[in-house]
Parts: sequence; structure tokens; C-alpha cells
Amino acid sequence: MTTPNFGSRRVVVGAHYGLRDWLAQRVTAVLMALFTFILVVQVLLPGPMGYDKWAGIFNPQWMRVLTFVTIVALLYHVWVGIRDVLMDYVKPVAVKLALQVGTIVWLVGCAGWAIQVLWRM
Repeated sequence: MTTPNFGSRRVVVGAHYGLRDWLAQRVTAVLMALFTFILVVQVLLPGPMGYDKWAGIFNPQWMRVLTFVTIVALLYHVWVGIRDVLMDYVKPVAVKLALQVGTIVWLVGCAGWAIQVLWRM
């Protein structure tokens, strides 16, 4: 006697399901924390705080690259978080897809704006 099959079976992918996203959240958070520490140290260096000092912090190419890498990490961190929230709480597929596409467009726009700001100084 065979048991009837009701609906499709869920495929479980193993013990590493979600590990990549969890690890990405932690790695990007550590990178953002390190960048924040470097930035705070530079801001606290002696001298009056003004536009010249602020622009001077981001003038070296290494700082611009580090800032952009941190912004990319922040955007990926945001994407993983928002995508997980949408997958967990938004049930209609069309609404979920529209919100995910909107989020991607917004994040790509933020990346473009960051490039423009960093390399225009």
C-alpha cells in the first residue's frame, strides 16, 4: 500500500541553508564598524573641524576606495536584511517581487550617488 502524495514536497537544502546570508551580515557589519572606527579617529585628530578637514579625510585615493567598499558592503547588508523581511512577511508574490525590484533600483541608485559624491570632492 502506498501513501498518497498531497502537494509538492519541500526540498531542504541541508545544514548550510541561510549560512551564507548570516555570514554576509556579520562580515559586512564588521567592515562597517572598522570603517567607522577609522573615520572617528581621523575626525578626532587635532585641528578645527570644517569643510577643509572633512574633504581632506576623503582626499586620499585609499580612503575613497575604502569608503566605496564600505558603502557597497552597507548596500549588500541592507539588501540581505530587506529581502529576508520581504520573504518572511509579504505573502502576495507580485507585491513581494515589486518591492524587491524597487529595493534593488533604490540601492543601485544609492551606489551611483555614492560614486558621484566620492569622486567629485
